[in-house]
Amino acid sequence: MASNNRDVRTDLESGQLAADSLSLFDSVIMGIAGVAPAYTIAASTAALSSAVGLGGPASILYCGLAMFGIVWAFHFLGTQETSAGATYTWVRNGLHPLLGFLAGWSMIVSALIFMVAGTLPAGSLAVGLVSQPLANNIVVVGIVGATVFILVIVAVGIGVRITARLQVLLSSIELVLLVLFAGLMLVHGADAHTFRWSWLSPSIFHGTSGFFAGALVAAFYYWGWDVTANLSEETAKPRHTPGVGALIGVAIVFCLFEVFTIGTNLVLTSNEIHTNAADVLGILGQTIWPGLGGKAIVVAVVLSTVATLETSTVQVTRTLYVMGRDGALPRSLSRVHLRSRTPVRATVVVGAVPLILFVGAVFIGSVGTVLQDAINAVGLQIAVYYSLAGFTVVFNYRRSLLRSARLFFFAGLWPFLGAVFMVTMFVTTLPHLNTATQVVGIGALALGVIPAAFYWNRSRSEPMYQLLETHTAVEPE
Repeated sequence: MASNNRDVRTDLESGQLAADSLSLFDSVIMGIAGVAPAYTIAASTAALSSAVGLGGPASILYCGLAMFGIVWAFHFLGTQETSAGATYTWVRNGLHPLLGFLAGWSMIVSALIFMVAGTLPAGSLAVGLVSQPLANNIVVVGIVGATVFILVIVAVGIGVRITARLQVLLSSIELVLLVLFAGLMLVHGADAHTFRWSWLSPSIFHGTSGFFAGALVAAFYYWGWDVTANLSEETAKPRHTPGVGALIGVAIVFCLFEVFTIGTNLVLTSNEIHTNAADVLGILGQTIWPGLGGKAIVVAVVLSTVATLETSTVQVTRTLYVMGRDGALPRSLSRVHLRSRTPVRATVVVGAVPLILFVGAVFIGSVGTVLQDAINAVGLQIAVYYSLAGFTVVFNYRRSLLRSARLFFFAGLWPFLGAVFMVTMFVTTLPHLNTATQVVGIGALALGVIPAAFYWNRSRSEPMYQLLETHTAVEPE
């Protein structure tokens, strides 16, 4: 009898995620929270300014157009197949199992790098609300940041329904504050520069190297919306809702990023941006609303940082869950908790690894230095798995693209151009990055060869390493 009980418990622990837990509204909110507009603006504006000067609005525009191609790719791939592994599963089934592993691994690596980078400003901003001098103390910031991250891991482990409710609260407050300050920037007017249409022109980059240097940072701006696809097995109408949620979410953050990038050019000088690299929104808030009111935008950044740490944890745990389920990584990662219906062992791993890396990052240097290197390293990982998704949807729909203008444009041409953009960005920017970024970005990706080779040798008969029949995609109903 005891043996039978253990068998039942094992079956339950290896079961499914919590289906039908998220609505379209939840999906949109999760997509916005994954991008984390307030955090991204605060943490990435200095890196974007360093790369392209006043050309930030153009970088956001052109990278955004390419990114929408990848969003459409996710939408159409999702109508074919629902999987919490998202890009990993689609590339595996559409192109090749090893390319699928590469896509999944690059997604995991990008999330882990970000968790380290995101935890630092979370601690810095939280401490800064209490004592600004202590915000420059890397040890204090590290302790507070690590505490915040542990609380995020606990929240994710409780279950996706609680996670979604928390995201609705955090992201709603964040969006209200961002819209408020966007309006205040327009009323405030120009302090540093007068608006010029050239800020949106490709000519501002003075060559392709500058264009793609800005694109690499801008790709980080948009990254994170694809968490909606990783939650598809837990979303109502899973073949429709995640893709639509991503499209709406990216449209919203695109508008916010353009407004704030233009507004920052108007209000702040280059020196002010770089001096406050880890907290550009903080100085922006004080410039347009001095005193206590200006600190409200810092609250938005804190909420945004917590929200995006949570969605990143959700995204990587679901990818690990599916890769474990397929035998591409240890099968223990696919164990689902009886009550919370979350991949508990994957969540523990995702909590432990970034904390270890975070301790090392604390002693590397300033918050700004860690952020800029991490942003570029994540940009490289993004280029890998987004481009693979773009090529996969074109391959899958290759026999259907000429059936309608809609399929040709949204499932073919636009995703293909988005994928080519990502590949070109990767190749063009890599030689110009510093050694630390190259080592983290490429070295972490190369580490994926070890588990790929191990599981190739051990489990050639497993689903991960079977060349699956390629399905010819047709236009979904």
